[in-house]
Amino acid sequence: MSERELGRKLDRCLADGVIKLGTGLGLGIVFSVLFFKRHTWPISFGSGAGLGMAYANCQNDLRSHYLLHRNQKDQ
Repeated sequence: MSERELGRKLDRCLADGVIKLGTGLGLGIVFSVLFFKRHTWPISFGSGAGLGMAYANCQNDLRSHYLLHRNQKDQ
């Protein structure tokens, strides 16, 4: 994997992490205010779920270099 490709993947991982963290945080705040009488655990749960999904996506993206992909020409 070249340095440029690694940089692109890490940039994509960082952007994905920020988006998923923000979405989880926002949903946690909304659920906390509307349904759970302003408890803080929905905020923590939403943020953790967002970061967990971003981590899993990043891990999969970085490991995809080692997977064999078939092209349309090879079939």
